[in-house]
Amino acid sequence: MKKPYLIIIYFFLIFIFTTFYFSLDNKKIYDTESIIGKKINEVELTLFNNDKFNINKISNYKYTLINFWASWCAPCRKEHKNLVRLSKIQNLKIVGVNFKDSQIKAKEFLEKMGNPFFILTKDPEGKKSIDFGVYGIPETILVNQDLIILKKYIGPLDLKDVNEIKKIINK
Repeated sequence: MKKPYLIIIYFFLIFIFTTFYFSLDNKKIYDTESIIGKKINEVELTLFNNDKFNINKISNYKYTLINFWASWCAPCRKEHKNLVRLSKIQNLKIVGVNFKDSQIKAKEFLEKMGNPFFILTKDPEGKKSIDFGVYGIPETILVNQDLIILKKYIGPLDLKDVNEIKKIINK
């Protein structure tokens, strides 16, 4: 009578061991590096005045920085001065995507800290940002005139990033 139970326990242990073994080798890290070099898909965003804005319109500009931010985001406050610096570059336009934020708070933030954005859009539910591979903020994407993603920055832009962006667009 004991043998059937031992066989069941034996197969159960083999099953558990096999499952854990193959799970350890399975990488579940979300990586957005694969989007670099790819063209942005057609995405329609909503401007702060509720008009629609098709992201393909940025092909009118030589380089565009798409920045995902929110007024409640402390790292966004930290990077804001660097966005203001970048907004002064002639052949670079910055599109701001306000992420899961109150429009009133976002406007107050920009009035207080300065508005570096050439175009200001909103994503109150955070659903449109997924199309850009965004999973947290701040995140910034540098795009050329052909809508090809040149670089993606995860986290707040620092002075090193600002200099790298300047180097890329001045080539």
